[in-house]
Amino acid sequence: MGLGSIVGTGIFVSIAIATQISGNGVVIAIIIAAALATFNGLSSAQLAAAHPVSGGTYEYGNRFLGSYFGFTAGWMFLIAKSASAATAVLGCASYLFYLFEIEVSNSTLVISGIVILFIMTLLVSGGISRSNAANKVIVTITLLGLAALVIAGFFVKGVPTDPIFNMFDGSDISSVLYASALMFVAYTGYGRIATLGEEVAEPRKTIPKSIILAMVVIVILYLTVTLTSLNIMGAEAFGNTVEGEAAPLMKVAQTLSLPYIGPVISFAAITAMLGVLLNLLLGLSRVMLSMGRRKDIPGILAHINPKSQSPVPAVLATGVVIGLLILSGDVVFTWSFSAFTVLIYYSITNLSALMMPDDLRLYPKWIPVMGLFGCLFLAFWIDIMIILLGIGMILIGLIWHRIAKSVVG
Repeated sequence: MGLGSIVGTGIFVSIAIATQISGNGVVIAIIIAAALATFNGLSSAQLAAAHPVSGGTYEYGNRFLGSYFGFTAGWMFLIAKSASAATAVLGCASYLFYLFEIEVSNSTLVISGIVILFIMTLLVSGGISRSNAANKVIVTITLLGLAALVIAGFFVKGVPTDPIFNMFDGSDISSVLYASALMFVAYTGYGRIATLGEEVAEPRKTIPKSIILAMVVIVILYLTVTLTSLNIMGAEAFGNTVEGEAAPLMKVAQTLSLPYIGPVISFAAITAMLGVLLNLLLGLSRVMLSMGRRKDIPGILAHINPKSQSPVPAVLATGVVIGLLILSGDVVFTWSFSAFTVLIYYSITNLSALMMPDDLRLYPKWIPVMGLFGCLFLAFWIDIMIILLGIGMILIGLIWHRIAKSVVG
C-alpha cells in the first residue's frame, strides 16, 4: 500500500516540477527530501505501532497533543490529499487518451475522470482486502514500466554519471530547498500505511517494517528514474516538460526513439495514477472515519459496514469531494499547495512522536526532533502566496473546530 501511494503522481510529475525549479540541483533535493521523509516515516511508524487506529496523525495529535492539533492535522490531510487525488484522476484520464492518441476537449476529460473516480470508489468501498489485491497488480505494472525506461536509458545513453557530477551547478540554495519541499510530498505515501492501523495484523511489527521497506525502495527508485531522465534530456528540457500536454516521463521515452517504450510508459503512468487514487481514497476515508467518530465532521461518516469492515459512507463522501475538485486544477499549484499543507501535517506527526510516553517509544527522541525541524524549515521556502493560503485554511478550520466543540459541549 505504501508503494502504491508513493509511486504515482510524484515520480511521473513532481520530479519534473522540482527540476524546473532547481535544475540539476533536483538530485540534491531528492536526497534532502528522502532524509526528512525517513525521520517522518520512523515517527509515523512508532505512533502507528503504539496507537493502531484508523486516522493517522489526526488520531495521534488528539491523543498526545490535544484536539486542536489533532483537528489541524486531519484538516490539512483532507485538503492536501483531496486535491492530489483530483490531480491523479485527471492525469490518469489524460494518459489514457494519450496512449490511444485521442484528442479530447476539457469537458470530455472531466467526464472521463468522474467515471474513473466512480469505479475506484466502488472498489475501495469493498474493504481493504479487495483494495490490496488491486494495488498489488497496479504497483507491479508501474514498477515494470519504470524499469523498462531505466534499462532503455542505460543502453541508449549509458550510465547516468553526468547528472551526479553536475548536481551542484546552476542552482541556488533557495531553489534547492523549494524543490526539496515539493519532493517531500512525493515520498509521503508511507503515511497511508499508518492510517490503516486497525485493519492489519500485528500492527506493532507490520507497520514499522512496511514503512521502512517502502522508504528504502522508493528512494532508490526516485534517484534512478531522475538520473536517467536528466541523462537523456538534460535538466532544462526535462523541467520544461511540465508545460506540455504529455507527462514528463513520456517525453523522456519519446526522446529515446525506441519502439514500444512510449506506450509502456503511458500504461505504467495510467496504473500509477490509479494506484495513487486507490490509496488516497483509502487514506482520506479513514481520516474522515476518525473525524466522524469525534464529531469534528458529521457522525454518519463514522459508520462501518459490518460485512466488509469498510467505512462506506466515508469512502463515498471522499469520492464526492474529489469529484468536485476534478472540475478544476493546476498540477504545479496543487503540488505546491500540497507541499505546504503536508509539511504542516507531518510537523504535527513529529511533535506527537516527541510527546508520546517513553514506554511506547520505539526510536530515540532526536528522530522526531529532526523531523519537526525539517518540516517547519522546508515549509517556509515555498511560494509566499501558497503559504498565506495554507495559513488561511488552517485558521478557517480552527474556527470551525471551535464552533463544533461548543455545539457538542
